[in-house]
Amino acid sequence: MCGIAGFTVANGVPIAIGTKNYATVISEMINALKHRGPDAQNTWNDTTTYLGHARLSIIDLSAASNQPMQSSDSRYVIIYNGELYNYRDLRLELQRVAQGTSNLPYAFKTNSDTEVILAAYQRWGVDCLSKFNGMFAFALYDTVEKTLFIARDRVGIKPLYYSYKNDQLVFASEVRSMLSSGFIDRKLNLEAINEYFLYQTVHAPNTILQDVKMLMPGHYMLMKNGDLHIKKYWDLNNYTSASNELDYQQTCAKTKELLFQAVERRLVADVPFGAFLSGGIDSSAVVGIMSKMSAKKVETFNVSFDEGEFSEAKYAKKIAEKFETNHHEIKLSPNDFLKQLPESLNAMDHPSGDGPNTYIVSKATKNAGVTMALSGLGGDEAFAGYDVFKRMAEINKKSYLNILPSTLRKLPASVMKAKNKSVAGDKIYEVLTQPKVNVSSAYPISRKVFSDSQIDGLLKNQKSNNLKTLISKIKETDKEHVLSYVSALEINTYMQNTLLRDTDQMSMAVALEVRVPFLDYKLLEFVLSVKDEFKYPSTPKKLLIDSLGDLLPDEVVNRPKMGFTLPWKHWLKNELKSFCEENMKSLSKRDFVNEQAVLNLWQQFLKDDARVSWSRVWHLIVLENWLTKNNIN
Repeated sequence: MCGIAGFTVANGVPIAIGTKNYATVISEMINALKHRGPDAQNTWNDTTTYLGHARLSIIDLSAASNQPMQSSDSRYVIIYNGELYNYRDLRLELQRVAQGTSNLPYAFKTNSDTEVILAAYQRWGVDCLSKFNGMFAFALYDTVEKTLFIARDRVGIKPLYYSYKNDQLVFASEVRSMLSSGFIDRKLNLEAINEYFLYQTVHAPNTILQDVKMLMPGHYMLMKNGDLHIKKYWDLNNYTSASNELDYQQTCAKTKELLFQAVERRLVADVPFGAFLSGGIDSSAVVGIMSKMSAKKVETFNVSFDEGEFSEAKYAKKIAEKFETNHHEIKLSPNDFLKQLPESLNAMDHPSGDGPNTYIVSKATKNAGVTMALSGLGGDEAFAGYDVFKRMAEINKKSYLNILPSTLRKLPASVMKAKNKSVAGDKIYEVLTQPKVNVSSAYPISRKVFSDSQIDGLLKNQKSNNLKTLISKIKETDKEHVLSYVSALEINTYMQNTLLRDTDQMSMAVALEVRVPFLDYKLLEFVLSVKDEFKYPSTPKKLLIDSLGDLLPDEVVNRPKMGFTLPWKHWLKNELKSFCEENMKSLSKRDFVNEQAVLNLWQQFLKDDARVSWSRVWHLIVLENWLTKNNIN
């Protein structure tokens, strides 16, 4: 796990960057990523291409595996961020002569997965991506053809930001590295502001900056002679209606097999590692499987804000005892969290309404002595664990509402809204007054922070909503796979652009690698082909629970949802009030907002208006803090 950065010089013609030379630029880009890769920082260049790498050593800790790395024939150069879980199998394949061809075995110089990618590209070209199982973002340069090949993993676990203008490409693992290059204008993307206000994030390929994009998951790009071509090589949506003729017992058995394989693949590391253990079903399942796969005791980490009877730590401890792990219970008080909040905001590479929690947990785990941790992230998205799955399934059953045109639905919807003066009431009104009442129209509304009418008041000019464009590209399924459709919506939107981005930026801020078995692409392909009646006949995540058999104790499987909620509302009105007020006032002066509406929103929160919870102002405070800190115009 590392940080990568690079750029091309368009046709050998220098781009104005003040008094800096290109060697200084790439060094500064990598220096901005040093927190991601504290073990080694190096650069490489020829006359047209500059590459840099900051290394966090996980596999093959020797200096021979430092990057940028050249192939054995010196033709190819790679910089790579991530882990290739099947690299050992591919290495064996690449050391054999391919049957029926003149391909020669590759002479490996290291034991790294990085060199396996080099060898795989040398053997199969861009088709090597179909053979990779892992999380990755890498750039591979052909010094003979002068071609730059950049790829991102299927699900989007590892980020890749880029800017392409004037035939020049600049790319990096983080926005801050892009900004440090001097190539990027520090201009706000006004197209993305509407989306950030609505969803507390910006959905790829857009970012909060005008000139910066994200390479989409499951895509690669080729750059040659100033021309950039982007292509998709994998699509999750191809599996949401796949034919699956297995009965329930066979489905459970296959799910278990794939999940065990996913965890086992992620246990390869040459550094101390462990697992996050919250005491919930997903993290407990990962720990239970790890304990059966590992010859050593599993290191488990539970970071809790202990509030007696409301603490989940007791469930984590029960799992730790069952699987005899070396358990680390890290208790923090709300004040401990509050003291570290400035650190977490400084660690934020791209503004987000979430993130501080992940930073605090990652830092505590890193300080406990591990460099890599497995997480239960993705279990809810794959196995229909969130309430949104149930809500969308109910919406799907209400297709009879479309007998009435939206104009006739407006009156009863208005009555319901008047009776239920809340965010939920506003959302029900929006759903019922859509041209069509269905999952594709209701889903983006369910994820909104503000209603359209509130956004109309806050922003001067409503811009296009990229989320609706993304959703339009996710094909709807048949009636037997509605939950798989919702899974695809969750994975392609909320998970990729909030959960995964926050996990990456906050864990890598403290040089901790996080691996996510539930997002193994083979597991996802199978689970999304499973019909609804196997997934949610009565309770959430039934397929996962039944697949695990007696692995987990009933106390964990059947326990009620609980957990201590940090006192954000109190903090925003007290300890953080001056910080929040200062940022809300500063935000209100921005050209794209209506000043009085922003100030009124803050006052509504202070007066306990039911429609303005702390989360509906916090992401705006974070946005302004980020824009100011990064000097964004």
